[in-house]
This record gives sequence, C-alpha cells and structure tokens, in this order.
Amino acid sequence: QVQLVESGGGLVQAGGSLRLSCTGSGRAFHSYTMAWFRQAPGKEREFVAAANWNGGSTYYDDSAQGRFTISRDHAKNMVSLQMNNLKPEDTAVYYCAARFPGSEVRREAEEYTYWGQGTQVSVSS
Repeated sequence: QVQLVESGGGLVQAGGSLRLSCTGSGRAFHSYTMAWFRQAPGKEREFVAAANWNGGSTYYDDSAQGRFTISRDHAKNMVSLQMNNLKPEDTAVYYCAARFPGSEVRREAEEYTYWGQGTQVSVSS
C-alpha cells in the first residue's frame, strides 16, 4: 500500500513557475514508477510526465516537454514536477500516481494503482 500527498499548487501568472511535490509513504515507495497527471474542468484526466524508480527513465507529454521536469528524491520519499513558462492551458488539478515497483514508464492512467488527492494549479493570462 502506498499513500501519496501532493503539495505546491497555487495561482501564478502566465510565464511563471511552480514546483509541485508528491510525498509518498508505504513499503518500498522508492521502487515505484511515478507519474503526474492533470485534469481540467470538463476534460478527461491526461498524462503529463513519468519517471521510473531511479529517475533514469523519464517520459513527457508533448505539452510538457521542454517546460516541465520530473525528478525524484529518495531521501525525502518525494517526486517533484518543476513547471516553467506556465500557460493558461496548464490550469488543472494535478495528481501524482504510482505504478508497481520496477515497472516501465507508461502514460495510461489505468496503469497506475495509487493516486494522491490532487493539487490545484491556476495560471492567469
């Protein structure tokens, strides 16, 4: 069992930056593949970025490539999403998710077993 808690959301102007954090607890959290998803009002949940257990393999959606960076800090049991050059279309609730230990990075939400409660990111124009 893995518990996930996101933090770091907020309101920012277009072009600004935010850093989201997801703190995990539970057995062998460091070995899980982790991802960030987002869901805007009236839209389906969509993939943003993922990293394997040691961060050596990462995968980004085209919308995040070059602006967002996913990273892991095993000492803090944390996975982060640094978001730069934010755009109004990045406005959404952001969720972190965990996939079984040692698995490859995937973009499909149904591949992830554990989810956090979400944190709101709002970008004004």
